[in-house]
Amino acid sequence: MTNNKSMEILETVGFDLGHGETAVAKAIVESIEPPQMLEVNNKKNQITALGWHPKLGYLVGEQALIQAGVTRLEISFKEKPKNDAKYRETLSTFVATYYRLLKESKQIEGGETTYFYVGCPSGWSVSDRTEYQKLLQSAGIDLLNVVPESRAAFMQAKEAGKLEYEKLLSSVLIVDIGSSTTDFTLVKSLQEIPIDFGSNILGASLIDKAIFERTLAKHEQKQLLEKVFAEYPHHQARCELACRKTKEDYFSNEQLYSDAQSFARGFESINEQIYFIPQVNKLIMEEILHQPLAALARKSWMQAFREAVKEAKEQLDKQGIVPKILLMTGGASRMKFTHQICQEIFPEPETFVRPDPEPERCIALGLARVGRWDLRATAFKQEVNKLVESNKLEELISRHIPELIELLTQPLANGLIENAVRPGIKDWQKNKIKTLADLETSMKNRAEDWLQGNIAQLIINNQCISWFNKKIQPDLAAETDPICRKFQIPRSSLRFEDSIDPAFVNPELRIGDAILAETVGLIVNVIIGGGTLASIITLVLTGHFTWPIALVYGASAIAAGMELNRKGVQDAIKANVDVPGWLRSSFLNDRKIDEMCERIQPELEQVFQEQLTANQEAFDKLIAKVEQGLETALSTKVQEAIILIQ
Repeated sequence: MTNNKSMEILETVGFDLGHGETAVAKAIVESIEPPQMLEVNNKKNQITALGWHPKLGYLVGEQALIQAGVTRLEISFKEKPKNDAKYRETLSTFVATYYRLLKESKQIEGGETTYFYVGCPSGWSVSDRTEYQKLLQSAGIDLLNVVPESRAAFMQAKEAGKLEYEKLLSSVLIVDIGSSTTDFTLVKSLQEIPIDFGSNILGASLIDKAIFERTLAKHEQKQLLEKVFAEYPHHQARCELACRKTKEDYFSNEQLYSDAQSFARGFESINEQIYFIPQVNKLIMEEILHQPLAALARKSWMQAFREAVKEAKEQLDKQGIVPKILLMTGGASRMKFTHQICQEIFPEPETFVRPDPEPERCIALGLARVGRWDLRATAFKQEVNKLVESNKLEELISRHIPELIELLTQPLANGLIENAVRPGIKDWQKNKIKTLADLETSMKNRAEDWLQGNIAQLIINNQCISWFNKKIQPDLAAETDPICRKFQIPRSSLRFEDSIDPAFVNPELRIGDAILAETVGLIVNVIIGGGTLASIITLVLTGHFTWPIALVYGASAIAAGMELNRKGVQDAIKANVDVPGWLRSSFLNDRKIDEMCERIQPELEQVFQEQLTANQEAFDKLIAKVEQGLETALSTKVQEAIILIQ
């Protein structure tokens, strides 16, 4: 979707078109207020019914059922898209009628400013979804998207504050008990994965049917009713709905009907003489839930549900997944026994079973949230991409390279003195090294070993981390904070607050490792390969070591007539002079070595600084690496931050 399109969209409408009931909610895109339920015929939930009246035209919901003179009545018509003209017409007419009523009552704007999100079972394939979307758009709603109901249930639970952030990132099992199917969906780090059971017809309308069959079987005018139903199917539809209401009444007030004398009752009159009165109480419901049903291959509803939950458990066990939360939704999740079965098969404290308090509204509200979230998340990603694609990151890193060099010079110079210069000179003092040429080689080897060893790398590491946290971090936050403010999510979402020390950061964010390894390698190479080391050793030997020897040994050691310039003297001395062992300790006692090391430190730091600064090419590589690391890390952060968008 293009950005200007999302700018025009003011509201997202969650359209929960269920097999049994339909509900609609609306969210305002620019706000983080919870979505609001919309009403049709003054009701927030409607029976999914479409009626035709010769004078009044199409009616939906209760009106289609109650209005006298309705000649055609369709109920329970939501199913997978199929090439049946009647099915297609019923569905698109129902949606078009709903759309018209919502616009006429001024509850939605409609047109280009309203984006519809319609739910479908999570088990539907992508092609089912696309087909369904086309069919619904043919009702005259262009801006319409079909998304899995499980995603809506998850979003509603997350936003209504029922799920904590840690649990969101683990796995959540959603059990959606609808009127025609029971869907199981695993949501793992925000991706929904349907758990497939092949033919899934375990819907709560089977219970309505059983109540209907039972009432009909016991009816004194059974034969007559069967004739009426065959000839006027809308009468049967009405009687089945009466059974459905009886069931809902029973499960909403179970404790009332545990008494053998009290019944949940429904009522439907066929004419003045014939009534259809379904009734249930605890005893009857127990019987119905345990009776074998043809639709379920002779299993009872209760048994089939238990087996479905068990199968979901086995499938998750195979993958080694224990869901932290089991979310129950769908109107039929009001049946208490379903909670007990779920809790029994997924016991606490590993899994918490959370039934939705308003299952008939959950999906509509969730769909409106999913819609708003989609639009805002897309816009959010675009903002971050804009930052990544600009050259702001590169500028920001280059700006702070001098400070990185500064942070490195002092501890590295210090380390080289302690680990290469001082021990080398000590060896010479103790007569373990003969000539100064040997001393030069020994120092060079020690320096290389030390630089490639753990301690030097740790120093470079820590200095880089400190540079990243003190210099790069705040500048980056100045770029990302306004984006977070705009989308009303915590600023920390796009910050690398914890430091880039990989031990603290989400393991996905290998920014620390990648950048540090690169930097360490690069700096070690510059120092060893780039002649830095050679200049440092020459500086030590010539400036602070050879000269005093030359003065002491001056004439005797050097062929007469040789000019006393440093370079010549140094080369001659380096190769030839082997100061006698007994003289060495007095010539260079420990205090003198200390003084010498102290004098060398600032000079060494300067050589480091100059050499590292001069090595522009290496640092260009480093800038590119850090930038790449930041981009990767930011995109991971974006994936995490998206969860927080409302």
